[in-house]
Amino acid sequence: MRLRLRRAVALVAAGTLVAAAVTVPAGPAQAAVACDVVYATNDWPGGFTANITIRNLGDPITNWTLGFAFPGSQRVTQGWSATWSQSGNQVTATSMPWNGNLPTGGSTGIGFNGSWSGSNPKPTAFTVNGTTCGGAPVQQPPTVDLTVPSGPFEAPADVALSATASDPDGTVSKVEFYRNGLLVNTDTTAPYGYTLEDLPAGSYTVQARAYDNANLTATDEASFTVTAATGPVLRANPTSVSVAEGGTSSTRLTLSAAPSSSVTVALARSGDTDVSVSPTSVTLTSSNWSTGVPVTIAAAEDSDTVGGSATITASASGYAPIAIAVTEIDNDGGGGGNTYVQRFLEQYGKIKNSGYFSQEGVPYHSIETLIVEAPDHGHETTSEAFSFWIWLEAQYGRATQNWAPFNNAWTVMERYIIPSHNDQITAGVNGTPQYAAEYNLPSQYPSTLQPNVSVGQDPLRSELQSTYGTGDIYGMHWLLDVDNTYGFGRCGDGTTRPAYINTFQRGPQESVWETVPQPSCDTFNFGGPSGFLDLSIKESNAPAKQWKYTNAPDADARAIEAAYWALTWATAQGRAADVSATVAKAAKMGDYLRYAMFDKYFKKIGNCVGASTCAAGSGKDSAHYLMSWYYAWGGATDANAGWSWRIGSSHNHFGYQNPMAAWALTNVNELKPRSPSAVSDWQKSFDRQLEFYQWLQSAEGGIAGGATNSWDGSYGTPPSGTPTFYGMFYDVDPVYHDPPSNQWFGMQVWSMHRIAELYYATGNAKAKALLDKWVPWALANTTLGTGGSFEIPSDMTWSGAPTTWNPSSPATNTGLHVTVTKKGRDVGVAAAYARTLMYYAAKSGNAAAKTGAKGLVDALYANSDARGVGTPETREDYRRFDDVYSSSTGQGLYVPPGWTGDMPNGDAIAPGKSFLDIRSFYKQDPDWAKVQSYLDGGAAPTFTYHRFWAQADVAMAYADYGHLFPNG
Repeated sequence: MRLRLRRAVALVAAGTLVAAAVTVPAGPAQAAVACDVVYATNDWPGGFTANITIRNLGDPITNWTLGFAFPGSQRVTQGWSATWSQSGNQVTATSMPWNGNLPTGGSTGIGFNGSWSGSNPKPTAFTVNGTTCGGAPVQQPPTVDLTVPSGPFEAPADVALSATASDPDGTVSKVEFYRNGLLVNTDTTAPYGYTLEDLPAGSYTVQARAYDNANLTATDEASFTVTAATGPVLRANPTSVSVAEGGTSSTRLTLSAAPSSSVTVALARSGDTDVSVSPTSVTLTSSNWSTGVPVTIAAAEDSDTVGGSATITASASGYAPIAIAVTEIDNDGGGGGNTYVQRFLEQYGKIKNSGYFSQEGVPYHSIETLIVEAPDHGHETTSEAFSFWIWLEAQYGRATQNWAPFNNAWTVMERYIIPSHNDQITAGVNGTPQYAAEYNLPSQYPSTLQPNVSVGQDPLRSELQSTYGTGDIYGMHWLLDVDNTYGFGRCGDGTTRPAYINTFQRGPQESVWETVPQPSCDTFNFGGPSGFLDLSIKESNAPAKQWKYTNAPDADARAIEAAYWALTWATAQGRAADVSATVAKAAKMGDYLRYAMFDKYFKKIGNCVGASTCAAGSGKDSAHYLMSWYYAWGGATDANAGWSWRIGSSHNHFGYQNPMAAWALTNVNELKPRSPSAVSDWQKSFDRQLEFYQWLQSAEGGIAGGATNSWDGSYGTPPSGTPTFYGMFYDVDPVYHDPPSNQWFGMQVWSMHRIAELYYATGNAKAKALLDKWVPWALANTTLGTGGSFEIPSDMTWSGAPTTWNPSSPATNTGLHVTVTKKGRDVGVAAAYARTLMYYAAKSGNAAAKTGAKGLVDALYANSDARGVGTPETREDYRRFDDVYSSSTGQGLYVPPGWTGDMPNGDAIAPGKSFLDIRSFYKQDPDWAKVQSYLDGGAAPTFTYHRFWAQADVAMAYADYGHLFPNG
């Protein structure tokens, strides 16, 4: 994939990992005040972050004061969402005007940063308005006991957690399982259990939290360590299987190396008694250790209409046990058991068990580490990956009626890639951005701030803050360094992972090969004297330490799209309640996603020429109502500083539009955002996006680039005769030029799949007209062979231009043309393409589209491997690893004359350095020898990559075909 998912502007910090929690329960509301307080911390040497949840279990209150005592030498150094004070070891937090009202059952979250010496024990008692939380409860809390296998555990490890829970005066309603403070599963039926799958080496703390019918809780905790594999390891392929009621499935047990003597492996089932395993014991020897022994897993037929789950534990003396997760698919509830749904479940099992996730449960961009495209390392991740994961888990819930993984995916997203309050500490402070021009070449940077250029009013800040009671932005940042490979850590601490980072900052010609990675929270601990800020921005004074994030609107919109389908499928199963809380969060995300509808500096839309003369907007006249390339926000790291900023984007690419999400946010009650003007904004966006596609559709059918409200990123003057869309200028390759952003066919299928879903769900006539023209063009450039061979469009060139848009009389673009210049076998693109065809075929009955879709999904399955689906890629662009800047070509890593700095590992950043020079860790990558040979004059290296988004799209192509065409 040569797509470069550009994010302009800047971005901070790492998601907070809750290491431990103390819960003080209280009985039901019998007095004026009854309360429950949860106190959870993330500790580091000498410091910690505490997040506190106050829940009102008594009569409604209009303001509150929380009190507690530190058991040790701790001090509150900085707090939020309350007025904090400390006298000796006594701490007091008083409500703010916007969070003082707590109805019965209501809760609010507050927190602080603190310091400690010696140790950091947690407070054991809390008061709210003078009443002790948990005092004299009327009912007794439940009890819970967590059991973890004894190990040893070698990576990749499967660890089966089990818990027993009871309540002395009621019933247990659920048991939650946590990994390192992160909720990973909720089990509502005894026996309670969850299997942590494919854990990499590391230390783990796990908790089981039981809730009773009075919502009282009890928690048990355990710890274990997973070590790197040093000898033969017991393996199962796959380690996650699904079995239809009345059917069977299989897995195969092997060893990673030949044993010195025969190994007897015992197999035991826990969980759903309908599930059985045969045989219950196998022997692996020096003859069969690599080919393995098959094991059959069966599910008995029953009369209920729900699926079940079980765990098959394989154990052998001297070997780490492994857990095989089994999902029973009910055949009475419409889950689907055809060949393509089974392929989905097979692919799903590979994704969950082949190294796609970090120890925190975060999906990597790819299994492989040596990969350079939009992320510049495989073990970074993007908001795109998270959105595909959420969608994958929605498909899993569709197939199995198990919605816990869907909810868990959103929880992990919220924890690690949506900045917490502590990561955007001054987001609620009023402020406006200062204008800085964008330039075409990195060598034209840094760009000088121009405070004399007027910027428009932010029309959303006060509405959102009033609606949600916080200045925090609820949106994903686009890029995480999951393993902290660069070493920035959280806000310059150097160690915390995952870490928020950014790369692209300097105009449309800056390819990934010319970026300087930087922390999203720049505290000047790395880089030059001003960190990395003065590589892109020049100020009259020294820059201030700051945090900054950039959102990729297509990813947030895709997550909302996935939530719509999860709600649709769960409702059909009678399980809408299972996903309701997560769907409400998707609606909230849609509220904030409206920032993508506005010009970068909130200037008026239409014929906006001249930075100083183009008028500043007020109200909604700065809204283009499209999904632009980004929105961004930032502010001071000093909580006492009085500034922050938010910006939209002037550049609109057709590939980022998502009218399916816009329709859902407008028409589905559960997804309608809460802000007063949000639904109206999304209705306008829905209409405008469909017009945008129509304006950009070529004579052949492909969709062209986009439009901008800021020519050349500086509100420049476009060439005479440039056509416009609502006064915005046609741009053949908006946002980035190396390679051109309209070149990659993947943008076509990503975007047109949303059009096909919209047509399928609503019958929209405009969507159908777009597909009626696009599908024949795409099929005419597609070849389906035998034995898994296929060719689909890869690269395109464009000529001509659309006609200036007239909404009352749209013209046909007879002068706008597209030519497919290269074909390829990108598996992710093929999957998205197949999904586009099948949704169109399912609604229209188009036989050619259905045949094309089936041919592609069958070809993908024929290219299956142990980790998913893969085809070889030759990477000639890897010659740019050691390119230094050349003024004659304009390519290579540009560092301004006189600028010097250092990466966290000591790599020097200076003029004359290359991409590789500031990423020397690549020389230790296991695949580096292939690239070095190429740089030394050898052949271009070939890789078979397993990108998370692509593998998820492949799985979903199987699922969609199986459900849309259950008879094949």
